[in-house]
Amino acid sequence: MKKINIAIDGYSACGKSSTAKRVAQRLGYIYIDSGAMYRAVTLYLQQHLIDIDNLEGIAQALPQIQIDFRKAGEVFHTFLNGVDVEQEIRQPAVAAQVSEVAAMSNVRRMLVEQQQKMAAQKGVVMEGRDIGSVVMPDAELKFFMTADVDVRTKRRQDELLKKSGKLFPLEELKANLQHRDRIDSTREDSPLTRVPNAIEIDTTHITLEEQIQLICDKAMALIKQAD
Repeated sequence: MKKINIAIDGYSACGKSSTAKRVAQRLGYIYIDSGAMYRAVTLYLQQHLIDIDNLEGIAQALPQIQIDFRKAGEVFHTFLNGVDVEQEIRQPAVAAQVSEVAAMSNVRRMLVEQQQKMAAQKGVVMEGRDIGSVVMPDAELKFFMTADVDVRTKRRQDELLKKSGKLFPLEELKANLQHRDRIDSTREDSPLTRVPNAIEIDTTHITLEEQIQLICDKAMALIKQAD
């Protein structure tokens, strides 16, 4: 059966990661969380006390950063220089700076090159901000996910509570999401955008299972048509 690439873009906390992971599992595809790669770079800079305004320090650090994804049970975890950092990169301290780091052209060039190499063999489900527009412009199937910001905020709070046991204030999380939205949508290099041929999915009032099924149905129809 012919394999295709699936690009899923959209705002934070719309369900992109959870949906993309499950879609990849059902199709037997490789799941690539591009946002996790930017989070891993952010974590590395924080661990090494490199300020995001220290452009020279960041340029010197980038060649020292190796990111890959390894399967842990039924899910993929993010590894930074051989260390599993899946939990660390999801913390608010990383989330607060990741959009600024992701807006840096040298960081984007390095990671986009890695992402394109991963996608070259097809059979990839990749999610992020610029997948359909920059990383995989030739992806056979593209989606753009959105949702009401208050719904997104509550989802992020529930996610963090489940992962860390901490109940972060909704106001703080909402401000963080809105801040990231502004940076992601207005940055000069590869801003968050919906490409014309992307199918929009508003996840405000639909379940995770409905999101997954919608994408899998579209993918299988396209795959059968290609065969």
